[in-house]
Amino acid sequence: MNIGKIFDLSNKTIVITGAAGFLGSQYAEGLSQVGANVVLADINYKECQRMSNYLKKEYLTNPLAVKLDLTKSQSINSMVQKILKKFEKIDVLINNAADQGNSKLRTTSFEDFPLKYWNKAIDVNLTGVFLCCQKIGKVMVKQRKGVIINISSTYGLVAPDQRIYGKSGQNSAAFYATTKSGILNLTRYLASYWQRKGIRVNTLSPGGVEKNQDPDFIKKYSERTPLGRMAKKDEYIGPIIFLASEASSYMTGSNLIVDGGWTAW
Repeated sequence: MNIGKIFDLSNKTIVITGAAGFLGSQYAEGLSQVGANVVLADINYKECQRMSNYLKKEYLTNPLAVKLDLTKSQSINSMVQKILKKFEKIDVLINNAADQGNSKLRTTSFEDFPLKYWNKAIDVNLTGVFLCCQKIGKVMVKQRKGVIINISSTYGLVAPDQRIYGKSGQNSAAFYATTKSGILNLTRYLASYWQRKGIRVNTLSPGGVEKNQDPDFIKKYSERTPLGRMAKKDEYIGPIIFLASEASSYMTGSNLIVDGGWTAW
């Protein structure tokens, strides 16, 4: 076995939804470092263009910036057409984009939560993932090969610990736990549905990432975690490379939990 080879992603076409976001941009840079040509797909097209120029110059890869609205099927179709025109294949899809709502929504009580924002989150977090898997899955079926990585969360596995939030504004709304939980069984369904067609489908469930949150929240979150801290922003790059590469070749329908031990107790 050539260990270097099984992690090699040179010239692989990897689609990242929500690429302009905090973790999406980390995935894009990490994958570019190992030679992948990343498709930066996000509603924030300007940031995707900026990232594309940076990655091309820094890592000599061939990235592609695409404006993507996950709530519109035609936008996803257009993205797929642009990718195939440029690369003629899609090797990996990372369904990373997610609507978490603003701090006001996150602190709104469940009893008073507006239906329109619930529906918006369902459209992005679940229906958008369904559509991307459907449209890109068709390409992968024809290729007889492909990898899909769906991003869930520890809150897809367990309920948020309401004691740690206080007035931090970091509260997790009901729609987030609901949609992230749905991701887990969509992964299992697709892994079973596409069995023996060369398509592997897995989930990554990350824990909380430190990014200048309220100090009291960071302290309480860290105390609740066996490793005693929140994740650093680049600590999910390794798991993403593992799931995207041949290093995980005998893995499908699974959920890789990387949460500092949060769900271990």
